[in-house]
Amino acid sequence: MKVKLFNKIAEAGIQQFDETKYSFSEDFDDYDAIMVRSAKLHDVAFPASLKCIARAGAGVNNIPLDKCSEQGIVVFNTPGANANAVKELVIAALILSGRKIAQGVNWVKSLEGEDISKAVEKGKSQFVGPEIAGKKLGVIGLGAIGVQVANAAAAMDMEVYGYDPYISVQAAWTLKSRIHHAKDLKTIFEECDYITVHVPYMEATKNIVSAEGIAMMKDGVRVLNFARGGLVDDEAMVKALQAGKIGSYVTDFPTNALMQFDNVIGVPHLGASTPESEENCAVMAAKEIMDYLENGNITHSVNLPDMQITQETKYRICIINKNIPDMISSVSTALGNHGINIENMASKGKKDYAYTILETNDEVSEELVQRLQEREGIVMARLIVK
Repeated sequence: MKVKLFNKIAEAGIQQFDETKYSFSEDFDDYDAIMVRSAKLHDVAFPASLKCIARAGAGVNNIPLDKCSEQGIVVFNTPGANANAVKELVIAALILSGRKIAQGVNWVKSLEGEDISKAVEKGKSQFVGPEIAGKKLGVIGLGAIGVQVANAAAAMDMEVYGYDPYISVQAAWTLKSRIHHAKDLKTIFEECDYITVHVPYMEATKNIVSAEGIAMMKDGVRVLNFARGGLVDDEAMVKALQAGKIGSYVTDFPTNALMQFDNVIGVPHLGASTPESEENCAVMAAKEIMDYLENGNITHSVNLPDMQITQETKYRICIINKNIPDMISSVSTALGNHGINIENMASKGKKDYAYTILETNDEVSEELVQRLQEREGIVMARLIVK
């Protein structure tokens, strides 16, 4: 099976694959899977052989999800694999946002030719800033990263408020009991001295920190964005900085307009830039690809439902279909007409598409699977034989 690499992938990920089953190249024309980090795939013409794309990271803005769904291509991401790396940077940013450390370091470097030891004693008072202990932190989004940030900040004696109307059961279990549950964004905006954003970028979250939200915030509030550009309204932030409303803004997504302010710290998109994070993402992406290609199991898909089932029969038929009535009965009838008894079956829908696994010990030919794929409403059908 061929895996096309659209970016340099950590060797730890490549080593997960059985070299007798897989080959890798940046130059394949026909390939079964893609591994990608930041390369943009929107203008790529995918071959008919492509079955899945694994993004070694969380965001998938560089992947055309609608196009992939229409062509029966499963898209994976690696949620949580970079969570610790981002958490550590956010904790550093919390301290940087108040203590004026970055500004102080830049000032010291500008003292060339002076007696630095005397100058720093005389000028250090201009960089006085508050401690974070005892301050209120608002965490918007309690996914893998947001939970870790909230727990770490609480351990550093911050009073933490978390907001996430869609928090998962797993995240809720891992959240420390001392974290306050904010029922709305208004509570975060009005109550907190520090605010950090950790939600995915989509239409519903675009400019989640808006002019209206900033107006509710305390004067001197410190805002952090290490999630995605576009979650904070840059135009509104610039106006708030000009008005002196914002004490500090630390962002992993700097722009020319933002960097004109001394109290803006621009980080060059370093959230997941650690060797550990890159390895974690690559290993998770590799395992997702292998489990899907070899077993038909789906884990961490962003465009299709997750499904993991141990194969108990010789033949497994995997189908991606439109999420419309009578699809399962139509396929079952077609198989029954060929004398094939379904011994195990699972099906799950996600928005406009569904994924179905059918298992049997009766012989199934590739020709029959191809005919299934030609049926109305079926996007992809493939056969796995153990």
